[in-house]
Parts: sequence; C-alpha cells; structure tokens
Amino acid sequence: MGFSGFDIALLVLVALVVLVLFKGIRTIPQGYNYTVERFGRYTKTLSPGLNLIMPFVDRIGAKMNMMEQVLDVPTQEIITRDNATVAVDGVAFYQVLNAAQAAYQVAGLQNAILNLTMTNIRTVMGSMDLDELLSNRDAINERLLRVVDEAAHPWGIKITRVEIKDINPPANLVESMGRQMMAERNKRAQILAAEGLKQSQILEAEGRKEAAFRDAEARERSAEAEARATQVVSEAISKGDVQALNYFVALKYTEALTRIGSATNSKLVLMPIEASSLIGALGGIGEIAREVFKGEGTAGPARQARPPVVRPSET
Repeated sequence: MGFSGFDIALLVLVALVVLVLFKGIRTIPQGYNYTVERFGRYTKTLSPGLNLIMPFVDRIGAKMNMMEQVLDVPTQEIITRDNATVAVDGVAFYQVLNAAQAAYQVAGLQNAILNLTMTNIRTVMGSMDLDELLSNRDAINERLLRVVDEAAHPWGIKITRVEIKDINPPANLVESMGRQMMAERNKRAQILAAEGLKQSQILEAEGRKEAAFRDAEARERSAEAEARATQVVSEAISKGDVQALNYFVALKYTEALTRIGSATNSKLVLMPIEASSLIGALGGIGEIAREVFKGEGTAGPARQARPPVVRPSET
C-alpha cells in the first residue's frame, strides 16, 4: 500500500506542528525563572508554570534559582587594628530578586558574592581591636550585611544574612588573654574589698560620732540637773531653810561612800568612819524627807545631820 502525495504532505505538516509546539512551549518549575533571548538579546523572563515563546526565534538564556541560597565563606586570616592575627570564616545567605539583572549584570554570581563578602570581612574586622572583635559579633554581622547588600544591589540580588561563624586567635594570644582576664578579675575583687572596708570604716566612725554626741548630750543634761539642784539648795539656804543644806551634804556624802565601796581597783577597803555619824546622816535625810514631802508643820527644830568625822584607824 503506497502513500499518496497528500498523505505525505499531511504527515510532514503534523510533524512540523509537533516540532513547533515542542519549541514554543516551556514549563518552568517552581522556584526558578528563565530568561528568554531573541537573536541573542534579552526579551523577557519566564515565571514558573506553562509559558509560550516564539519557536526557532526565541531561546532560553539563563535559568536562575529564585530561592534563598547559602554560600560558605572560607577561612581567611585577618589583621586587626591592634596587629593581632585571627582566622575567620563565615556564611552568607542571598536571594535573586531580578533574574535578568543577576544573569546579565555580573558574570559568575556566586563567585562575585563570595569575593565581595570576603573583602568586606577583612575591611570591617580589620578596623577593630581584638577585644572589640570578640565581643561585638552581632554588630559585625549587621555592618557586613549592610555593606555587602548595598554593593550587591545592582546585581538584582538581596543579601539576607551574613554571619561570622568562628573567630580563632592564635594559641599564645588566647593564653595571654586568659592571664589578662584573671588579672582584671583579681583587680576588681581587690577594689570591691577596699570599697567594702572603706564603707565599714565610715559607718563605724559615724557610729562613734553619734555615740560621742549622745554621751556629750547626756553629760550636758546631767550638769544642767546638777546646776539646777545646786541652785534650788542655794535659794533654800538664802531663805533660811537649813534643812536643805543638811540634805544636800548628806546626799553627797552617801554618794561618795557608794563610789568608794564599788571601786574595782581594790578588794579590801578600810573605812575608818564612825557608824553613828553615818546613821545620824541617814536620820537627817529621813527627817528632811518627811518635812518636805509629808508637810508636817513646824514641830520643833529637827536634829541637823552633820557630816561624819573621819578618824584615823587604830593600828
């Protein structure tokens, strides 16, 4: 059975239609964008899904991954501002936002991002002292992110994160830093101990000052009371009241005996004093008290208590 000319033409037409469809239909997977070039010139970007292009005229240029990607930054040695050498490595995260710019504005996108990140790490960390470098990692990451993202913006990408993974000073430098930290901690401990001692001495001095002030105030009040008592006795004597004088002398005499008997510097005290004199003095005190506090009229002249006469003891 032979084919006629019409059948052959129909088969050729079907094959041509299939070929055109095959060349003109493009399916883009999720997370990718394809650029379209017409005679070598960029025309448009294909988004995920089913897309149509001009067969035999348009072709797929670059296939750009639009998902966020991670790029390892290899270890490199950096000299800090205070001439300390440290080994630093990191990681960078980026995402393509404009497929056409990422495809046609830079050659070797990942290599460009890697070199840009490494250069800025040396620039940023080299302008800092070692202590600042070790204690301000968050500030370093933020500064690196801002600088690298600004530099990579014309490429149609977004630097989402730049992280410093490890900062490794030399072993001898780490040992020196440990000794320095220990010395600093000892210094702070000594300062705190000195401050505590200072505060304790200040509080103790203030306590002594307050106690001395109160003792002086007590002595002042005692002196005032003594002066007042002496004044009262003097006024009574000036009015002719001899009993007040007897009471005052007897009271002082009794207080003197009490102090002599309670002294701690002697175990045995010889008291060459007549008992009758002390009894007479006590009797005079009692008589004065009755006359003053009980108000017993003018009964006869009370017996005046005279100070006891101290006689030398017989050997």
